[in-house]
Amino acid sequence: MTVAAAPTRDQLVTRLRRAEGQLRGVQRMLEDGAECGELLTQLSAAKAAIDQVGLHLIAERLRACVADGEGDCDCAAAFEEATATFLRYATLAR
Repeated sequence: MTVAAAPTRDQLVTRLRRAEGQLRGVQRMLEDGAECGELLTQLSAAKAAIDQVGLHLIAERLRACVADGEGDCDCAAAFEEATATFLRYATLAR
């Protein structure tokens, strides 16, 4: 199993800008009287984007902790695999 490269800070900022745009769209939809289901779908998408940024930041911090740890860590591959699984399946929305 290969581990996907962590997103760069620029990619995370881009993701947050996209979520910001989604939230502006939700505001317009609310002002225009859009259906509740449509609003909730868009809110869910924006929240998921923000959650993913948070999860990537957490994973980045975990990687830095392991890299800065004392001694040799022969568990790095297992840690990366666990982190990849965490990022793939974890969501703060559940």
